[in-house]
Amino acid sequence: MIKGTIDVKTENIFPIIKKFLYSDHEIFLRELVSNAVDATQKLKTLASTGQLKEELGDITIQVEVDKKKRTITIRDRGIGMTQDEVEKYINQIAFSSAEEFVKKFKTKTEAESNAIIGHFGLGFYSSFMVSEKVELFTKTYKKGGSTKPVKWECDGSPEYTISETEKKDRGTEIVLHIDKENDEFLEEYRIRELLNKYCKFLPVPIQFGTKKEDEPIEGEADEDGNPKTISIEKPWIINNINPLWKKTPTEATDEDYKKFYQELYPMSFDEPLFNIHLNVDYPFNLTGILYFPKVKQNYELQRNKIQLYSNQVFVTDSVEGIVPDFLTLLHGVIDSPDIPLNVSRSFLQSDQNVKKISGYISKKVADKLEELFKKDREAFEKKWDDIKIFIHYGMISDAKFYDRAEKLALLKNVDSKYFTIEEYRTHIEANQKDKDNKTIFLYATNAEDQFSYIESAKERGYDVLLMDGVLDPHFVNTLEQKLKDSSFVRVDSNTIDKLIVKDDSALPSKLDDKQKEDLKAAFEKVIDSKQFDVSFENLSETDMPVTITQNEFMRRMKDMNALGGGQMMGFGDFPDHYTLVVNANHAVVAGLTEKDEEEKTKTIQHLYDLARLSKNLLKGKYLNEFVKRSLMKI
Repeated sequence: MIKGTIDVKTENIFPIIKKFLYSDHEIFLRELVSNAVDATQKLKTLASTGQLKEELGDITIQVEVDKKKRTITIRDRGIGMTQDEVEKYINQIAFSSAEEFVKKFKTKTEAESNAIIGHFGLGFYSSFMVSEKVELFTKTYKKGGSTKPVKWECDGSPEYTISETEKKDRGTEIVLHIDKENDEFLEEYRIRELLNKYCKFLPVPIQFGTKKEDEPIEGEADEDGNPKTISIEKPWIINNINPLWKKTPTEATDEDYKKFYQELYPMSFDEPLFNIHLNVDYPFNLTGILYFPKVKQNYELQRNKIQLYSNQVFVTDSVEGIVPDFLTLLHGVIDSPDIPLNVSRSFLQSDQNVKKISGYISKKVADKLEELFKKDREAFEKKWDDIKIFIHYGMISDAKFYDRAEKLALLKNVDSKYFTIEEYRTHIEANQKDKDNKTIFLYATNAEDQFSYIESAKERGYDVLLMDGVLDPHFVNTLEQKLKDSSFVRVDSNTIDKLIVKDDSALPSKLDDKQKEDLKAAFEKVIDSKQFDVSFENLSETDMPVTITQNEFMRRMKDMNALGGGQMMGFGDFPDHYTLVVNANHAVVAGLTEKDEEEKTKTIQHLYDLARLSKNLLKGKYLNEFVKRSLMKI
């Protein structure tokens, strides 16, 4: 037996490792299983070149939990190590890397640190985050003669022992004696959960436990002619060693992509709309599959759906800085050994290779969308309501993507007809130019709530867009900046003739200035002056007697403020404010001048309530009072 002390300059390195990495100590299993995979892959390489003189045999990696003994065992049949190699790789290189890690990264955030553990040679020593003692049994493959198996043991102090041991098979077996603080890892369900999370697509079979499967009995059938089956206990292999993204796009079918989506997201009940297969090996190496999921109108931002792998080892599902921000809403997998993982998030965002990868992904998405649009526009239009949030987000946040997507981005009007941006501009240009030759895009955010305003616009021969998406307030601003000599105005932000002012002429008024002044004072006595202003306008006799409008600029600012979490200065607690527009040319309004004060007040109250009702602003006791008054007149 050999006893030794690891040359440690950083005092109490094990407690630092335990405490520093405590929040994500589950990654120990990823690191140890990944090491076992590396050892197996090295042996497979030797076999492929003829350097392995024995049969490769079963190379399945086994993970076992013994709750009574309080141990977790990771066993491989890989390349193994000699005693000298144990001294070199376990006592010297790995531990010196562990010390370097602690020195360099103890000021970093835990999230940044967890991603770089394996890449600093700390993979093996992550076992001490959950263990009070670690044993390693290893036997190298034959190099022209057998090599004695070796046992290495350490109790979490700088002291270790190396001794000869009994081990018949090649490979390495690591036994973790779990400490009392980490009882959760002695539960089989927890280990299975971690293996599914981190090791689901590793390239070497990994067994954890067994499961029963029904197999047909040859030559035997039941009364209905169906083959009889027998239940057989088989090793439970938890991973898919050949995930779909490792294949070329020509090898995969539409059904393969659907099945793989269910493998990635077994709890998802919706099929994705379409997918993009990434496969490039120059100037960087990147494979993967991205899916466009269906998005409901009550959309909830769920970014952590893209899984990042490095050579099939799960790294993270937080891919900001690697995938363009607007595409973090997609689902799927990307796998690249060329993405640096041992750096901070800010460095990642400035890394030239990462920028190239990000640009490539954005281009592939734009190419796919363009292909779908050109190939079958009708099918593309049917998908539009589900995919527009991705396209809008990209056009808002990425100028290059805007230029690519502008030709295929669709606008939908209230009659559910679709147009490209250029098609729609041509569609309305002749009729919706104001006196300053500016093209006015009218839009509604809710076709039902704004029905009367939409109808009023249609009566003038105008077209109205439906902009009811969660990002549409920002998208409208983006379009206004891009489309010169154009303006977007919500259909209820003013009376229709004020939305598109054709000339300076105005209709004459049936009321003189004194009558307007008196009626304005009467309205102001009835309405909520904190929420409403009163304005008299000379509208058509067929227009509504009283209409509620809301200033376009103020409402748009509030919409964007709400979308951004209420961060805009001055808009967080600012109440909604409206204008009560009174039509001076409507017969009902003109008739108010002939009523006594009591009747005038009752009529104004009713007109005010009707206007609020049409705007969905009449609620609570005011709605109840309105209903009671209306019933009395039946």
